[in-house]
Amino acid sequence: MRKAMFVGAIGCGKTTLVQRLHHETISYDKTQAVEFRGSIIDTPGEFVEHRYLYPSLMTLSVGAKVIVAIQSALDQRAVFPPAFTTMFPVKTIGVVSKIDAASPEQITYAEERLKNAGVQQIFQLSSVAGTGITEFEEALNQLTVGVEA
Repeated sequence: MRKAMFVGAIGCGKTTLVQRLHHETISYDKTQAVEFRGSIIDTPGEFVEHRYLYPSLMTLSVGAKVIVAIQSALDQRAVFPPAFTTMFPVKTIGVVSKIDAASPEQITYAEERLKNAGVQQIFQLSSVAGTGITEFEEALNQLTVGVEA
């Protein structure tokens, strides 16, 4: 069983966050297919951006203990539809990414998008700058206690 499944639009920072959590060199890498990276399931952004791929997300979520919905503060689209998180059989937490490059208004908008999707616990972070990573990692570890990679 895997611990966490990361979902979000293309370029929202899913893979960069995985790289930061694994203490890897941060470099842009477009995820072309589902990647099992340690205890994290890294999904392509297309899975969220194209609704006909939602069944793939639902199937993959069976192997997760928590879903991490990531909304870039720089992406002002409503990426996640209302009640998006209700399709998953496990808890979903949210991440507003790229806060180091965003205005307070952009961050607030991204948080509202996640709340509208059904997320209640939201973390603000920058994978590049390292802001908020420690708090997010601690919370993720608490949510996935007892799950092997």
